Amino acid sequence: MKILFMGTPDFARECLRAVHANKNAEIVGVVTQPDKPKGRGMKMIAPPVKVYAEENSLPVYQPTTLKDGAFEDELKRLDPDMIIVAAYGKLLPPYVIDYPKHGCINAHASILPRHRGAAPINRAIMEGDPETGVTAMYMDYGLDTGDVILTLTTPITEEDDLESVHDRLAVLGGEAMSRVVDMACEGCVPRTPQPEDGATYAAKITKDDAVLDFSHTAEELCCQIRGLFGGGITHTPDGKLLKVTSAHKGDSCPTCECGTVLSTDNGEITVSCCDGSVCFTGVIPEGKGRMSAADYIRGRKISKGDHLE
Repeated sequence: MKILFMGTPDFARECLRAVHANKNAEIVGVVTQPDKPKGRGMKMIAPPVKVYAEENSLPVYQPTTLKDGAFEDELKRLDPDMIIVAAYGKLLPPYVIDYPKHGCINAHASILPRHRGAAPINRAIMEGDPETGVTAMYMDYGLDTGDVILTLTTPITEEDDLESVHDRLAVLGGEAMSRVVDMACEGCVPRTPQPEDGATYAAKITKDDAVLDFSHTAEELCCQIRGLFGGGITHTPDGKLLKVTSAHKGDSCPTCECGTVLSTDNGEITVSCCDGSVCFTGVIPEGKGRMSAADYIRGRKISKGDHLE
């Protein structure tokens, strides 16, 4: 099976690794986003998929656009039987989706039709879903609306955060795509239309999504913190930004204003919320690096009775 792979970040790299290891797959090309400048020196950094492809002598293509047939000539030259897509980062035009005889197959990191869209992993954790997964689906012209081939699932526990769930889903994504290749070679790829019942949209994460509102429940706050890269954000009484990277639900407390620091005992910052309290265990103070709440407390940066905005 001649495969054209399209993907960009770490999640896609794991999918590429699995397909590359499949004896039924011949990867004829890897399409990824252009290198981007990062860091203080604005050094050009290659996306993870490109790094893996070059390490394994796979041909790499980095078109700045796919619109207006910009990649059509290369696509015809490569002539893939199937296109596998995993977090590529751009919408695919019809001439790409319609080209391969075995379809354009996407690895979407949710249990479709729930969490269609840009941030399915974040939203599943933030909304307290008990499980998530990877759906292998035929791509169509809608936003993650194509027919489902298969779905692999994993539970989301209270100990999970964005990194742990992402890494498990990346492995499942590779397994799903490898299975699809095998199915196609055997001529038995199922396709089930998605129901509209239960469909939700996982919007891209914005800065507003990170703001902690202590009028919410402890469970909602903990899910929000666990589902964000870099955690939730609040402000100390001196106006300094404080990012919260890890937390757990505290015991119930007497009625008091939400956002009040109830305790800094046991190396945790316990803050009141609408149904009790939430305990911060990891933070990133403004201008500082990641640290434990205990280290932050020892620096006398926060005290009982303070109010977080």
